Amino acid sequence: MHQVRTEEDLLTVRHAVRAATLRAGFSIVDQTRVVTAASELARNAYIHGGGGTVTIDHLMSRGTTGLRLTITDDGPGIADVGAALTDGFTTGAGLGHGLGGARRLMTDFELQTVPGRGTTVIATRWASR
Repeated sequence: MHQVRTEEDLLTVRHAVRAATLRAGFSIVDQTRVVTAASELARNAYIHGGGGTVTIDHLMSRGTTGLRLTITDDGPGIADVGAALTDGFTTGAGLGHGLGGARRLMTDFELQTVPGRGTTVIATRWASR
């Protein structure tokens, strides 16, 4: 598990996820997808959730490898998940592609949020064949 409390932690998460994609044997395209999604999700936890954690799990199913990222924060939660997943929606100074973009980059994407109690995103990418 990796803590996300500082800007430096965001870089640590990127490096850890990149190393995990290499160990899983992901193609360069899949490596880029997963690292980009992890970066966006960790940054959201840091900026909007006041910090959080990132857990990386290696998966195997029917001979295919995968990585599951679980990003959790104890922030204010997301009041309107549908809007938050829409490109262009932002509550800050960003472009508003973070959550929706991360969802598109991963194979599976689950978002659990309770206003006032935080957000958890579970995103999985299976290696392309």
